[in-house]
Amino acid sequence: MPVPASLMTLLAVFCPLFTAPSFRTFTGLACGFLAQSGKRTVCGMLTGAGLSRIWPHDRAHYFFSCARWNPDDLGIAVAKLVIGLLVPAGETVELLIDDTLFRRRGKRVFAASWFHDGAAQGPAKTGYGNNWVVLAVRVWLPMTSRPVAIPVMAKLVIKDTTSSSRLWLARRMVTRLAAELPGREINVTADSAYAGEELKQLPDGVTWTTRLRANAALYDLPPARTGKKGRPRKKGNRLPSLAKIAAVAAFSQVTVTRYGKTETIAVHAFTCLWYSVTGTKPVTVILIRDKHKTGYDIALVTTEMDPEIGRVIERYAARWAIEVGHRCCPSSWIGFSRLSSLSFFLRFPGFGLGRRPAGAGVVAGRAVPALAELG
Repeated sequence: MPVPASLMTLLAVFCPLFTAPSFRTFTGLACGFLAQSGKRTVCGMLTGAGLSRIWPHDRAHYFFSCARWNPDDLGIAVAKLVIGLLVPAGETVELLIDDTLFRRRGKRVFAASWFHDGAAQGPAKTGYGNNWVVLAVRVWLPMTSRPVAIPVMAKLVIKDTTSSSRLWLARRMVTRLAAELPGREINVTADSAYAGEELKQLPDGVTWTTRLRANAALYDLPPARTGKKGRPRKKGNRLPSLAKIAAVAAFSQVTVTRYGKTETIAVHAFTCLWYSVTGTKPVTVILIRDKHKTGYDIALVTTEMDPEIGRVIERYAARWAIEVGHRCCPSSWIGFSRLSSLSFFLRFPGFGLGRRPAGAGVVAGRAVPALAELG
């Protein structure tokens, strides 16, 4: 059956990324993914497209294992499509970073290991499988009252290699996307696991917001030069712990909208250096007190200069959208049914990571480690 013109208009954006035969396969699998009401495996997509008795399943497996296309380029194309359609020109692009565990077992599953799994049931928050660092674009849709995170790129964590660092993978994806969006301001929000020396290499126009660890080593800004000989100081004196700062700080009231509610909370913000992470670039630390009467409940840090405190707090709260995405698409990465209204964006599930096919609906190959998901 012919592909609907509205869908084909969007698919045509990806045509330059494939050869002509691969693009035809891509189009068929994309339509099968949208039409399939069951599992979106490789063979499942062929069934959804009505091609299971017309195409050999090897054609679909070959597309992921041997066809000439780059998942990173596909992810960039999807990100630019999402931003072009859903982020008004001139507005800041909001990116979310998080990792999720794709549970897999077997001797031939590439890069599988034990990882932290925050979604695991019970006290043991660990699981065996593949750990993916996901980059999503946060957007607002007219049919929803809360922000939605649309995954556009993903990188596989491979232990005992350079790719074992989730922050390194995240920073590479952000840098690549920023290079494709010249002149656009980009805000990245992540949890406390995504803070380290990699942030010293952020490109211009990119700011990073994350949760601050309680034992973070913070310093005053460097003092003015005294006129004496010698190299000027790069940082000031070491600041007390966050708990001690909160104990004597003067908190002010700020009204924010987060998690679907508008409320007034107490905050205290100050500028300092997080020298081990951002070097000589000043950061703004925000202490939030909304449950306890003393101390603080959570501390945020952002590299944005002179930020609007309320917006930074709302931005971090909106990070929950990517967690909802992981829940809607659990560790099997099968489907995104709860966000079916976004079906015009194509999204491929995790197809498996072995060195060769290990059964129906499982494929392996060089295309998979850089797999880009579309939501």
